[in-house]
Amino acid sequence: MTEYPVLDRINKPNDIKKIQEKDLPELAREIRCFLTESVSKTGGHLSSNLGIVEITMALHLFLDLPEDKVVFDVGHQTYVHKLLTGRKNFETLRKKGGISGFPKSSESDCDSFDTGHSSTALSVAAGFVAARELSGKKNKVVAVVGDGALTGGMALEAINNIGKFKSNMIIILNDNEMSIDQNVGGMANYLGKIRTKKSYVKFKSGLENMLDEIPGGKGERIVERLKHIKDSFKTFFVSGMLFEDFGLTYIGPINGHDIDQVLTALKSASSVDKPVIIHAITQKGRGYLPAEKRPGKFHGIGPFDIKTGKLIKHPMTKTFTEGFAEKMLELGEEDDKILGITAAMEFGTGLREFAERYPDRFFDVGIAEQHAVTFAAALAKSGYKPVVAIYSTFLQRSYDQILHDVCLTKQPVVFVIDRAGITGEDGETHQGIFDLSYLTNIPGMTVMAPMNCAELKEMLEYAVNLNAPVAIRYPKCGESPSAAGLHVSEIEYGKAERLSEGRDVALFSVGNSIDIGLELKTRLEADGLSVSLYNSRFVCPADTEAVKDAAKKHKVLVTVEENVKKGGFGESIAEIIAENGLQTGFVNASLKDSFIEHGCRTELLKAYGLDTEEIYGKIRRFFG
Repeated sequence: MTEYPVLDRINKPNDIKKIQEKDLPELAREIRCFLTESVSKTGGHLSSNLGIVEITMALHLFLDLPEDKVVFDVGHQTYVHKLLTGRKNFETLRKKGGISGFPKSSESDCDSFDTGHSSTALSVAAGFVAARELSGKKNKVVAVVGDGALTGGMALEAINNIGKFKSNMIIILNDNEMSIDQNVGGMANYLGKIRTKKSYVKFKSGLENMLDEIPGGKGERIVERLKHIKDSFKTFFVSGMLFEDFGLTYIGPINGHDIDQVLTALKSASSVDKPVIIHAITQKGRGYLPAEKRPGKFHGIGPFDIKTGKLIKHPMTKTFTEGFAEKMLELGEEDDKILGITAAMEFGTGLREFAERYPDRFFDVGIAEQHAVTFAAALAKSGYKPVVAIYSTFLQRSYDQILHDVCLTKQPVVFVIDRAGITGEDGETHQGIFDLSYLTNIPGMTVMAPMNCAELKEMLEYAVNLNAPVAIRYPKCGESPSAAGLHVSEIEYGKAERLSEGRDVALFSVGNSIDIGLELKTRLEADGLSVSLYNSRFVCPADTEAVKDAAKKHKVLVTVEENVKKGGFGESIAEIIAENGLQTGFVNASLKDSFIEHGCRTELLKAYGLDTEEIYGKIRRFFG
């Protein structure tokens, strides 16, 4: 087992201050080695953490935690922070009951705020600064923000507000030219210009040194004149000076892998009675060659061979994402009105090949889900067929735009919702367990859920030609082997598909919950009970006639869905039963109304209400 003599001396917050300066480079090396070795076994976010080692070390040397506050944007890059605060049991990383892959204040007081979505840290830090001023405290507040996060509207809203502050706040812009995929848009181009203006950085440094040596008095006018010249050159070399125009003092760009440079910048920034932004250039994946070459692949990765960087693959069926990717290519070839839109998730959503084949019909808008939705609405209004592919947890951020800009105006936008249901190891901020609840209450929204990849392809083709707002939701996992070969009949609007006919129990499964339905059917039939199994297909509108027919013919009706109970499919079926005075037993098998922690999917299904054994027991009670 690898030894970590310097890292082993850090067992609680602020222990890094006891490490001699000469040992800091070795500590950085050991941290990278520890992270690579650990994540190769557990999976997790590697590239971003390898890239932020020195910045995090400098922060821990500069701050006094937990009194001082550091807020990490998104939060997946806090593995180094966790190590430096004594949380080294990484064998439990992202496992149920173990270390979270994101900041979690219940895990440590040094995690100042729970984060998991992008572009929030500046608003959080601004709140901490305001609270500090109101309470008369003197603690430092630092926000660490990636360049990708600045493409999010909330970050720009915060900057607009922060510029008016009259007290210190430090922002570290961790600029690695990446979010998950390559950054796009005006902000990325702007930062790219700053990075390349070495001539300005050199000029600025020399001029500032000269200004410092000139005394006041008679030379005062010369100093003012030189400062004016300096500002003119600044505007010339770094077009716009966006941050300073917003009222922030700008420092940089600096080498984010040089601890001395980062520390010097932090100390300088803390002496200014206004917000300061430190622009630090870093390399995502630094120190592990496979991650340096392919940082996107190692952004969030499963267990891998540390020598080769290759994933340790387990036998698995085709994923829904792969099915979507294949169908988009087919539809794109058949219809030049088909467009692909995503929010910095070209690879994760399966649109990479579509983007390569049809670059003029693909739009990555950056981490800007709200913009993506309204942008798509206007394209739909103009006669195009936009397909917006976004993860379930991130689509939440654009609820108002879905409601007002798409559904209110009846624009035929197709939402392809990946990572719906329990996603597992990323925890509370990433579980896609609310989308049925927040979409089905919007008038005019059609919501569908495929049971396998073949049905997903049929649904996508149906949706792009429906001429109405449609959402198709599916999970991160592959299709169930037992569901992969099930026949897919022609889709009829608002109609469920009956897969088997019985007389005792009617099971209505939603999407990939078909595997639970099949398991229940097998167990109940082994008890001598007859089971009708329905593939619900349409969550909204639900098939009222099928429910009424099933309630009349069966003793108990069961719904199975991977969504919270409140506002879910089961509640809509219960409403149909009540409104029509149907006399039948009813079991709503759904997830408990709660935020679901990190852990493997099987464990979480059992812990939060979708355990087959528990559902089976509830059904059996109707039969004595």
